[in-house]
Amino acid sequence: MLNRYVLVLNQNYEPLTITKARRAIVLVFLGKAEVVEQYDGLQIHSVSTSLSLPSIVRLVFFIKAPRKAITLSRKNIIKRDSHQCQYCGRTDGPMTTDHIIPKTREGSDSWENLVCACADCNKKKGHRTLREAGMTLIKKPRRPHFFSFIHSFVEISDIRWRQYLFMEP
Repeated sequence: MLNRYVLVLNQNYEPLTITKARRAIVLVFLGKAEVVEQYDGLQIHSVSTSLSLPSIVRLVFFIKAPRKAITLSRKNIIKRDSHQCQYCGRTDGPMTTDHIIPKTREGSDSWENLVCACADCNKKKGHRTLREAGMTLIKKPRRPHFFSFIHSFVEISDIRWRQYLFMEP
């Protein structure tokens, strides 16, 4: 139960991060945060007290925190592209990453130059450019935004998070 996820909001209700319930409870107990929403029917018990398991907590004081950079990794590239080959659209089988501009032609390791690719397309493209290989991209790769990262990659533990993550219609 203490490993459930809790959304942490800044004092102005801006989403800051997602943490485990254990850390959120400590923040509340120390008076650094207040509970905004609770998981229904879940209680934490100690010898002397009982409290509802928080789902969303809000910091008491405003924290100026820089946005966390999303790590550029093979796993995150594949997640960003929804496990879909950006050349042929295939979604089954093992996926890898491919440089749009090959490293041999001074292509960089960046969000804008890496895409998810199936093994067949990766082999077909090889160390050539898109034009040379006669291939096109399904969509132009971009660096994911912090909120889109949360939306896409983190399982929303409680539907009440949606309004704080700008997911409400």
